[in-house]
Amino acid sequence: MCDAELQSFRRDLHAHPETGFDLKRTSDKIATRLKDAGLEVSQGVGGMGIVASLRRGPEETAIGLRADMDALPITEANEFAHRSTQEGKFHGCGHDGHSTMLLGAALKLAQSSALTRTVHFVFQPDEENGRGAMAMIDDGLFERFPMSAIYGLHNMPGMPVGHFATQPGPFCAFEDNFEIRITGKGGHASMPEVAVDPIVVGAAIVGQLQTIVARSVAATEHCVVSVTGFETDGARNILASNVVLTGDCRGFDASVSQLIRTRMSQIVHGISAAQGATAEIDYGTSFRPLVNSPAETQTAAMAAASTGQIDASYGRVGFSEDFAEFLSHRPGAFMLMGNGTEGAYAMPLHNPGYDFNDGAIDTGVRYWEALALSG
Repeated sequence: MCDAELQSFRRDLHAHPETGFDLKRTSDKIATRLKDAGLEVSQGVGGMGIVASLRRGPEETAIGLRADMDALPITEANEFAHRSTQEGKFHGCGHDGHSTMLLGAALKLAQSSALTRTVHFVFQPDEENGRGAMAMIDDGLFERFPMSAIYGLHNMPGMPVGHFATQPGPFCAFEDNFEIRITGKGGHASMPEVAVDPIVVGAAIVGQLQTIVARSVAATEHCVVSVTGFETDGARNILASNVVLTGDCRGFDASVSQLIRTRMSQIVHGISAAQGATAEIDYGTSFRPLVNSPAETQTAAMAAASTGQIDASYGRVGFSEDFAEFLSHRPGAFMLMGNGTEGAYAMPLHNPGYDFNDGAIDTGVRYWEALALSG
């Protein structure tokens, strides 16, 4: 596919976004192009995942190159011709571009006589919810398609096209989520003395949760605890009986995750008991920390340097990425790639006004090609 064809392909994916594991159109469209180019294509890996293989060398030297396919449950704010045709669904993270770049690289490498290793092109479903990587692994990804390492790539708004960034070791944060359910005793707003007000309890908990970061985590560690929801069943003149707090926690080390969990339990149950209320907590990890292995990070950085400019000690980034699950099973590296510095290309990921930059497609294709040929 030429540059114009890849742009058209990307814009078609953008106009027809699909979310989670519900990716039939997207998966079929990608798989058809790969099959037409003569690749060995397996569909339905982990539900809607695709693995396309070029077997040009022994399995022990094989690598995996991964792109994500799913969109976000967001209504797009852009008005250009290729805007989403699906209300409430939108490629606001650039997975349309990621899939297009990996497809373009697969098609080029299929025609290359220079490729002397086996490469598995992995197209993943449901990255946004953190379930797609594990679904593919549970479906035998690494047993059915042996690979010595796996690599991922993500666009970065605000970074110039042609620039890359990564680092060895911890790179992307874990994401933990919590739900705190507080039960008090409802009543008339004029008689709080005969009630147990869970709103007061919840407000105290919100404030005290911030002491986890301020007083329980070392200043050398990264930690974020955010309460993002506060819901009650009260009304104008009715004291609530129930409050539900929801939120999100980030960090780079499993010990920080465990510390947050422990301190949250102490704070929630202590404050609730002091006020005569009861509480329950659901706390779980949605995304594990993403940790790049040193040798593979160096390999990826060299491929990026042959394609553009690379910052190989970029520092840690606070967002989370389902690619971390793959890296918990195989060595590999995750790379960021510039999406542009103006307009929709510089809008933050998950912003309704974001768009993937078609001018970056060729850079991504060449990066993947260089990485595949580096062995």
